[in-house]
Amino acid sequence: MGLSLNIDMSSTAFIEPLPVIDFVAQLLNRDISVRPLSDSDCVKIKKALRGVKVEVTHRGNMRRKYRISGLTSQATRELSFPIDDRGTVKTVVQYFLETYGFSIQHTSLPCLQVGNQQRPNYLPMEVCKIVEGQRYSKRLNEKQITALLKVTCQRPQEREKDILQTVHHNAYFEDPYAQEFGIRIDERLAFVEARVLPPPRLKYHDSGREKDVLPRVGQWNMTNKKMVNGGRVSSWACINFSRNVQDNAARIFCHELAQMCQVSGMDFALEPVLPALTARPEHVERALKGRYQDAMNILRPQGRELDLLIVILPDNNGSLYGDLKRICETDLGLVSQCCLTKHVFKANKQQYLANVALKINVKVGGRNTVLVDALARRIPLVSDRPTIIFGADVTHPHPGEDSSPSIAAVVASQDWPEVTKYAGLVSAQAHRQELIQDLFKVWQDPQRGTVTGGMVKELLISFRRATGQKPQRIIFYRDGVSEGQFYQVLLYELDAIRKTGLCIVGAQLPASSYFCSGPEASSH
Repeated sequence: MGLSLNIDMSSTAFIEPLPVIDFVAQLLNRDISVRPLSDSDCVKIKKALRGVKVEVTHRGNMRRKYRISGLTSQATRELSFPIDDRGTVKTVVQYFLETYGFSIQHTSLPCLQVGNQQRPNYLPMEVCKIVEGQRYSKRLNEKQITALLKVTCQRPQEREKDILQTVHHNAYFEDPYAQEFGIRIDERLAFVEARVLPPPRLKYHDSGREKDVLPRVGQWNMTNKKMVNGGRVSSWACINFSRNVQDNAARIFCHELAQMCQVSGMDFALEPVLPALTARPEHVERALKGRYQDAMNILRPQGRELDLLIVILPDNNGSLYGDLKRICETDLGLVSQCCLTKHVFKANKQQYLANVALKINVKVGGRNTVLVDALARRIPLVSDRPTIIFGADVTHPHPGEDSSPSIAAVVASQDWPEVTKYAGLVSAQAHRQELIQDLFKVWQDPQRGTVTGGMVKELLISFRRATGQKPQRIIFYRDGVSEGQFYQVLLYELDAIRKTGLCIVGAQLPASSYFCSGPEASSH
């Protein structure tokens, strides 16, 4: 096709240009004049406003701009500063009244800090407005993500129309640089040969009314079907963090979910180990660890474990979801399933419960469906000999988070020939480092001497334990690599895979294929 110009539509979130007082009230979802800010409120405000540009509104047309560096630890009414070399001190409230004739109303709130430690500069929140046109680079909450998707989700025809309008608006045929270099840009979209891949037939359990299904337009459901390998949940508990869900409503919802898991093919106990516990979101750690211990006091003498924790969350739960998952997965080693309050009260929730049952089944080690072609050994480059499929990506911190690590994630198939079950590993590494550092590691152990390991080795060993076979072929999919870094990442990571293979299987290195896609979704 020759030289091509790639144009697409993209969207991002911007900070609403509100008075800072209104922004803070929206952030905390309450009237901030009713009661003082808590320490956690101040942390939340500081995190949201750090680095944001504001303009002052108390000086008429003189709208000087500042960048927020933090909040003061004291309330506005308690702040004072020297105004001359003789050590004369004035309070912020007094200074604004005498200098600008501005009477500060919200004296219990902290000031915005727009200076530094050597030269502090305090601005009361009520004299500041957020400057228009600032991109919001911090993490969006669930409500914000939903709103952004609702606004930006387009049908293909609408997207095509917007792209063509952009090309017409850019008027490349008038561009002096394009003319100087003799470049002519066609205003029509390029035509390329394409084909629609046939959907794979999916196998379900033979006890269901429908034993297999051929998806239509990318959709199918669990009606008249059972999971091909239902997992087992013999002991479970529920914690309710929503003040809008009463104990009886939580109990009924959990019972309906347990019934759906049974109907879908799981071995699922209908009754919990303990009655549902209602707790406050700010006590998440105490509630999780306390309820887990209560359940284990019952189960441990029987030689059993708590298989699942069902959690009911408020619809707007802020950091609660992340805190809950961190505690369950890193502190307790506990499988959890979160459900929002709106789904508890949904009138017809059978489809929702069926979808949640599918998630629970995979989390506890079951399989929802497998490819018919996989069972029939008809998948090229996979079915002919034991094959493990890897997937890897690195997530980098948002701009402005200079000290945060990058997070590498690697998953690998744990069954063959089905290649349906996957295990995953995550590893923190240097800030904005694209190469996955822990794919292969060598270190010295005082007792064992030189030791090799890493993420690939751990997943290969896990595959062997699960299947009873060493993989004879490795397929490695790598995402997120820019064109400029492709060969560097390829050489480093393929070498790590080869070293791991040699350590495990000796001279007989498995055949390896490395597939990489970049931000532009190109493949190599």
